[in-house]
Amino acid sequence: MTNDQLTAILAERVMGWSVGPDRFMMGDRRWQPRWRFQPAKKLEDAFRLLEQAAPQEYSLRAAENGGFWASVRIAGNTGEAHESSQARAMTLAVARALRLDIPEELEPSGRTPKRRDRQQSGSDRDGV
Repeated sequence: MTNDQLTAILAERVMGWSVGPDRFMMGDRRWQPRWRFQPAKKLEDAFRLLEQAAPQEYSLRAAENGGFWASVRIAGNTGEAHESSQARAMTLAVARALRLDIPEELEPSGRTPKRRDRQQSGSDRDGV
């Protein structure tokens, strides 16, 4: 999976857009070129994705080494990401909270993916 494929999946599932070969159809006869919406690269788009995902809770932190950490909880599922880019950390955290399988090729080379998808409370896990 490439960044472009991940963006297309998130555009459909989170933004509610239809995906065409070169554009996103946003409804009401509106569309935008695919290159314009890049949440893994553009901070403004990452915040737009985060807002539309309507998380129950999220945290963003900057690390001393210049990296970023994001944690997002959606529907009781938490996704986390540690990345050198704030936009990428936010986007991957949203994807993981939605339980999307993020393959190795999207991860920076030489790093083990840091995944912590989990239910927030025991009552959610037990179905009580």
